[in-house]
Amino acid sequence: MLVGTVAEVWRHPVKSLGGERLDSCHVDARGLRMDRWWALRDPDGKLGSGKSTRRFRAMPGLLELSARLAGDRAEIGWPGASTVSSEDAGVDARLSEHVGRPVALAVESSVSHLDEAPVHLVTTASLDWLAQRHGSPVDVRRLRPNLLVATSSPRTEEQWVGRTVQVGAEVALRVTHRTERCVMTGQHQADLPADRGVLRTISAEADLCFGVHADVVRTGTVHAGDPVVLLDRDDPLHHAESLRA
Repeated sequence: MLVGTVAEVWRHPVKSLGGERLDSCHVDARGLRMDRWWALRDPDGKLGSGKSTRRFRAMPGLLELSARLAGDRAEIGWPGASTVSSEDAGVDARLSEHVGRPVALAVESSVSHLDEAPVHLVTTASLDWLAQRHGSPVDVRRLRPNLLVATSSPRTEEQWVGRTVQVGAEVALRVTHRTERCVMTGQHQADLPADRGVLRTISAEADLCFGVHADVVRTGTVHAGDPVVLLDRDDPLHHAESLRA
């Protein structure tokens, strides 16, 4: 059953920094190619994030920066249009100065940079629903999905939990759970003001959850414009094991 169309494809090369909108991207067992491949790591081994947990440490100003992939390097952008490559000898010093603590730009190794699952999906109808309840538009960058799926009915993606969706001709994803949101939804970004009301609205209207996470069942390339099909329960892909990176 056709449930939507890929409206936007997003990758965030550096965890918790702004990302890049793409026309297409390869998807492997880990998710979109080199998504969250780098992270800011402090001397305690914790990774920079908008929140503090066992693995992560809240660091100010991360969303004021953005990152895009240039070959196998990350190009990190600062407000004012200056950029620094992940291979630049001074990148750690620049990042440390920005967040106000010693950090190093680290490539993923034994500790995953992913919060919960390889792929995150949000739908346009749910985004419109959230904006209506919030009382003002909500930019998709606040939710940080990999795939923004154009749909006609809000929150239908929650009905995909436990099911498999095929994206385009190649990729299949097993939708595993709803996405619990955190303070990052309301934080200031380069051209977005702080808005704590977004998280309050999600909490009040949707039990703090918005969007869904998914594992990869079949790899391939996703494109903007790809159809998103909810597979029947008797489809062999629905019973296939999820891949593990």
